[in-house]
Amino acid sequence: MEAVESNRRASRKAKPAKEFPRVREARNTDIPGMVELLGHLFKQEADFVPAPEKQRRALKLILAQPAMGRVFVLTQGTELLGMISLLFTISTAEGGKAAWLEDLVIRPDKRGKGLGTRLLRAAIDWAQREGLARITLLTDTDNKGARSLYSRHGFVASAMQPLRLTLTRRTPRGAVSLST
Repeated sequence: MEAVESNRRASRKAKPAKEFPRVREARNTDIPGMVELLGHLFKQEADFVPAPEKQRRALKLILAQPAMGRVFVLTQGTELLGMISLLFTISTAEGGKAAWLEDLVIRPDKRGKGLGTRLLRAAIDWAQREGLARITLLTDTDNKGARSLYSRHGFVASAMQPLRLTLTRRTPRGAVSLST
């Protein structure tokens, strides 16, 4: 009888095992959460503003065309914590397939816990397994946290300066003239 009572007490105290964050390829059902994440990202970037319908359309295109790129999400249970996207190109300098790291974002309330590292490492490992020759990215010059994260994972500054021609109506905030 005493053993039964002891087991009852133990089962009342037992908590469900904590689920650890995991990285997986994004699915169409992740799109609403990824649009929300991109909203956080574009609010902090100098060149972009959140435009949920554009982000939704772009994510659908990427997910529908795996030859164009991959999107990975970081989840814990049913909660979407972050995302990273790699878009593919062919590099004549490298002689093969390369990727642009287009977006990396972690929910603001989950930052500073190593989740960006986990997501970035998973994307780099995937790219290496797939035989990609290089990953290139752009980040705001004043985003010290992101720059530090990328540096810790081997990204280095390039002597090349990014230039952008926007083929739609609006000039991005903070656009700089080439003559300056």
